[in-house]
Amino acid sequence: MNDTSRAVDEKFREMLLARSPEERLRMACRMFATAKALVRCGLALECGHLEQPELRRRMFLRLYGKDFPEAERDRIADILSAS
Repeated sequence: MNDTSRAVDEKFREMLLARSPEERLRMACRMFATAKALVRCGLALECGHLEQPELRRRMFLRLYGKDFPEAERDRIADILSAS
């Protein structure tokens, strides 16, 4: 679904591209940091306190779990929870 008009989309794109590549990278990094903080808070609400290895494992699964075939996803999650 897209409820934004074409004119507004074009203006947003123009404003974004007017920024320097460095500023666009900083914006993306801040957005990712915010996403990770939201995931961490969600996990805390769902699971309570998690030790670091389990937190890493669950964050990986939440953020990237659908990006890998099941066997590879499980292998990576196991590595993260073992360290």
